Amino acid sequence: MKKDLLFYEAYESFYKMSENSNAFRAFCRDAFGEDFSQDGFSDVNQVNMILSYIPHGDATKVLDIGCGNGKMLKYLQKKTNCSIFGFDYSANAIEAAKLDSTENAEFQEGIIGEIEYPEDFFDTIISMDTMYFAKDMQAFVGQIKRWLKRDGTIFVAYQEGDVMPKTQNKDSTVLAKAFKANNLEYAVTDITKQTYEMLKKKRLVAQKYKEEFIKEGNKEWFDMLIGQTDCAAENYEHFSAEMARYIYIVKNGK
Repeated sequence: MKKDLLFYEAYESFYKMSENSNAFRAFCRDAFGEDFSQDGFSDVNQVNMILSYIPHGDATKVLDIGCGNGKMLKYLQKKTNCSIFGFDYSANAIEAAKLDSTENAEFQEGIIGEIEYPEDFFDTIISMDTMYFAKDMQAFVGQIKRWLKRDGTIFVAYQEGDVMPKTQNKDSTVLAKAFKANNLEYAVTDITKQTYEMLKKKRLVAQKYKEEFIKEGNKEWFDMLIGQTDCAAENYEHFSAEMARYIYIVKNGK
């Protein structure tokens, strides 16, 4: 798969900024509770939900699909002492992940649908607002099913609307259909309302740090944060008609 250069360069710039901007780090801490260099919605409460699906100890292997600069994975590792693996589209993100790397950690550049891992290798596979980049969702879900150990867990935070058309409900999404096609049973929680409230908070916190972004020469990133939250300026009924966000949990029975 060829990289979309405009999209790729935007992510490269984002991760370069996230490593150097004090304003962005402070924004993430205030908006999300922890600085994971979020380019999305995953606050610390959602990330902490993952902890109950990670067996403690370094024999446990956890993969993050679209790991960014690895901050979230390293947070999970500190909490559970697991071994962590991550891949991401962005070279800058992976470079940052490796620079501040820990023991029992492996980060590499990779594209969804092209990268490979051994079969029956991971105890937990995570994807926070990344799965919708799969060109062939059914095939990619089949791929990660192969990577997952028997009784392992897939934890996916998944958005529809904005990045892809919204479907009727949580069981008719492209991802839900891919799970069904691969004989994977799932539990799903609708977190659309929480996402709306999070975006409202994100917008207020961005405005709080506007001057700091400008002083750093990073006004374009402040503008990006405001643009990402324009949808939360509407009432919830309008927002939920256009966008939905879910957490899917899959236990692999093989």
